[in-house]
Amino acid sequence: MSFNNLKVNDSIYVDNSITNYEFHTYQPYAATTFNNNDEIRIPIQSQNIFTLPSDSYIFIEGRLLKDDDTVSPSLTFVNNGLAFLFDEIRYELAGTVIDRNRNPGITSTLKSYVSFTNNQMDRLQNAGISHLEHPKIVNDGYFNACIPLSHLLGVMEDYQKVILNVRQELVLIRRTDKPKIQINKILWKVPHVMVSDVQKLKFLEYTDKSNNIQVAFRSWELQELPLVQQTTQHTWAIKTTSYVETPRFIIFGFQTDRKNSLNRDMSLFDDCELTNIKLYLNSNVFPYDNINIDFKKNQYAILYEMYSQFQKAYYYKKEVEPCLSPINKKVIKVEPCLSPINFKQIAPIAVIDCSHQSEVIKNGAVDIRLEFETSTNIPGKTSAYCLILHDRLLTYNPLTSIVKIV
Repeated sequence: MSFNNLKVNDSIYVDNSITNYEFHTYQPYAATTFNNNDEIRIPIQSQNIFTLPSDSYIFIEGRLLKDDDTVSPSLTFVNNGLAFLFDEIRYELAGTVIDRNRNPGITSTLKSYVSFTNNQMDRLQNAGISHLEHPKIVNDGYFNACIPLSHLLGVMEDYQKVILNVRQELVLIRRTDKPKIQINKILWKVPHVMVSDVQKLKFLEYTDKSNNIQVAFRSWELQELPLVQQTTQHTWAIKTTSYVETPRFIIFGFQTDRKNSLNRDMSLFDDCELTNIKLYLNSNVFPYDNINIDFKKNQYAILYEMYSQFQKAYYYKKEVEPCLSPINKKVIKVEPCLSPINFKQIAPIAVIDCSHQSEVIKNGAVDIRLEFETSTNIPGKTSAYCLILHDRLLTYNPLTSIVKIV
């Protein structure tokens, strides 16, 4: 029992600020084709509407073909295979690029392993995402799926507010793929939000003063080392960035002979007998101690612990599911989608939390460097990927349609 049980005089509050919520379909420009290397632009031209792009999704429909252009009944997609159909995805406001995802296949696959729970993975089978088996979205060579944009772009995951009166565009660039994958239809399904007169008046009062609206989110930036040297000790000078875009998390993984290979699953990662890894932001190092892992002896508990702590730090989830709070709300608990065994077999990746930093880092340029060691020489044709999750801030003005990156 708590003091809430005594509040018998509490009034009931009914929220009628949203009067309608429905999905509208947006199509690419009329002359758009969906072939290899084509740029696909899907605009929202009307500026007199309130949209919620964070809840939007892409609908894709097509066929898997043989070399003779007949439908192949035997081919299927790997986990998150539809994201590998594109070289780049970006979101624009008033002609300004707000967020982009280069190599969305690798980027969103790495992000999904650390972010999603098993329940979310089950629901996302409709998007072609299934980490334990190939997704069941292909039937006799034909496929269709709905991919949430929050799975592909950081701005869609973090900024969950309506966009007011600004022209928007979603841009997708097809990649060259083998075997042939024919896309027949790409649609952008975006929620339109209609509000009450009182809420509309509040929006008008705010925008008529030419106030800027802040958009804060965490962007996903993938860096690739296409060919790792066949040695045991490596130093990778990734990039130099500003303090505003200092990394908050780093997700690191290897792939051996998987790039553009029809016989290897590009949604899987390899351990390459990694033994230690450290991230340097100028002179600051993460993690502080050596992790001393040995995959041959199944000694990777520290690496899995770093992986399993991501949801707690990134989404502010709890370790265990608590009892009901005084306001009768449940706190979402930490639930990584990969067990320790599946972690080793599917995605033996390193997740480094560098979100807590000293003031020294925040006063100038930041050099990002990775140092990692392996027990044996790195195999040939091995690529290394580093997914950087960093803060991003911008403002847009609904009255003037001016967008500024901070």
